[in-house]
Amino acid sequence: MSPTSSPAFDAEVIVVGAGPIGLTTACALRHHEIDCLVLEERTEVRAYSRANNLWARPQELLAGIGVRDALAERAYPIRLVNFFLNGTPTTPIAIDDVASPYPRVLYSGQDVIETTLIATLGERGGRLARGRKVVAAAQDADGVTVTVRHDGAEERLRARYLVAADGAKSTLRPLLGFDFEPERFEGCMNRQVDAKLSWRRSREPDQLWFFYYEHGFCGVMPVWGGYHRLFFLADDTGVPDRDPTLDEMQAVAREVTGDETLTLTDPQWLTHSRFQYGVSPAYARGRVLLAGDAGHLSLPIGGQGMNAGLHDAVEVAWRLAMTLRGEAAPVVLESYDAERGAEHARLSAQQAKGFRRTVYRGPVADAALGLAAKAIPGIGALLQGTDDLQQLSVRYPESPLNEDHLSGLAHLFRRGPGPGERAPDAEVVRDGETTSLFRFLANPDGRTTGWALLCFDGRDRGAGDALRAAAAAVAPWPVVRPRLVLAGPSFEAGDAPVLSDLDGKAHGAYGLEGRPAVILVRPDGHIAFRDAAGRPDRLAAYCRRVFGAGAGA
Repeated sequence: MSPTSSPAFDAEVIVVGAGPIGLTTACALRHHEIDCLVLEERTEVRAYSRANNLWARPQELLAGIGVRDALAERAYPIRLVNFFLNGTPTTPIAIDDVASPYPRVLYSGQDVIETTLIATLGERGGRLARGRKVVAAAQDADGVTVTVRHDGAEERLRARYLVAADGAKSTLRPLLGFDFEPERFEGCMNRQVDAKLSWRRSREPDQLWFFYYEHGFCGVMPVWGGYHRLFFLADDTGVPDRDPTLDEMQAVAREVTGDETLTLTDPQWLTHSRFQYGVSPAYARGRVLLAGDAGHLSLPIGGQGMNAGLHDAVEVAWRLAMTLRGEAAPVVLESYDAERGAEHARLSAQQAKGFRRTVYRGPVADAALGLAAKAIPGIGALLQGTDDLQQLSVRYPESPLNEDHLSGLAHLFRRGPGPGERAPDAEVVRDGETTSLFRFLANPDGRTTGWALLCFDGRDRGAGDALRAAAAAVAPWPVVRPRLVLAGPSFEAGDAPVLSDLDGKAHGAYGLEGRPAVILVRPDGHIAFRDAAGRPDRLAAYCRRVFGAGAGA
């Protein structure tokens, strides 16, 4: 039975902020059947925004909470990214050449993303209260009390947990001691326009263009509804410190893109901004947790900011759901700060490096890059400081949830993904039909916080007893669902689904050919625990540490 708020609480979880991250957090909580209330100061959705793309890994996470497809219906799938360096084309990147069920990055608009999530939240019975400004918050041993100003009056609301997702100008971040002093990039400015575009290149919304030019960087990308976004990150010398005009944007766009016919019409948004970045010293304290821009100021390099926040939303929701249901030991919720704080710090450093490469290039660097443009595939992405725009390599190597018994010299040459890393997908066969291993990983039973125990036989005909023992070892914890991945003879182990892998695709993806093993995968699709088959005692000990005593203990 799902938990509901007691009379002493207005919600199990209060989420502050109805941007993409706050709404995704709320949709994820409702997916896990947790009562939540979203508070938002704005009375309506903004008609424009910076954030408008969804990379592969965030799409996987959104699919795990059942919202990805609705967002994809109102987005343009991108297949190709084109880079130009001082007018010279470099090797285009086939952005969809990645091992994910969702290889194409989706481009939409933040207003479209928000309205879609609002509709989903309503369908799931979530609550959204607009015109509510949170002016104070205090936590105690049992919950969090927030003071909300509405129509000139104040009221106090109470929840067991509070998620601050109120954006870069967060009210809660300084109130709750999460604030930080951002670092600033001097001497540069971003100018941006969303408008109808006519030029000599394709207007089909299936590709992106990026232009590295002297003292700057330009991007051209689709926005939902037949519009395109053009931005220019550049030296601000001689540039007026105000929003640009349409004529000014058209003139610089013609110069940078080399297309004298380029024409911009029907502008939706003209804006300018400067750059600062930083990360909160913590992402959780007690019953208060941060998500998205409330915890970091992100740079516009590779569209990583909102996507990183979507990781936060999904990660915080399943942890809160398990905690509120009594399915988790304290380490589960504590791991959110350790994982997401470290990942945001890593991403921030990466973005700063990419920003310096993009905007602060001098003549010597430009000359060297010009020579390399034709020789180095994907140099455009490397200039941005990452070879993983799709965020598929996000991992948590120091997570307190990690436990690995397959490390060491014996496994050096067949390592496979370890704890903290994303569990890879692979083709398997279920009841004679080809299917995806992903279908049996994150939240395998729909609206649950289920963990999947993958039991690989390693083509060992004698592995049956060891894998049955592993499946039996997790019986006291119903949150763990065993799945048999069999490259050898088929056998049964209770109600565990049998996934045939005679071609060894799943075994190969996990580096497990020739060795029976168990892999425990978290609700977010990251590996938590791995061990050789035949040690159910270690698996049970891990479950006690992470989930508590278990049924019948």
